[in-house]
Amino acid sequence: MAESEFQEGNYDDRGKIDKNLKKDMEELLEKMEKLTVHATQMLYDCMAIWTNPDLTNAMQHLEDAFLRCKEQVEKKSQEVLME
Repeated sequence: MAESEFQEGNYDDRGKIDKNLKKDMEELLEKMEKLTVHATQMLYDCMAIWTNPDLTNAMQHLEDAFLRCKEQVEKKSQEVLME
């Protein structure tokens, strides 16, 4: 009888291990999927830049405009706080 209880305990432990393994594998698969999507997006962006050099200039222009706008917003918020 002790032997059958021991075997049942092993089965329960094996079930827990199987569940943990399945959960770990699902998490790893999800991470791999996210990395694959990210790599694909990076490649797409690189190809767009390589095939259209003007895109780099346009992106730089947008970044500069964003930084100027951000600077103005920060100045205005400081002025409002000072009042």
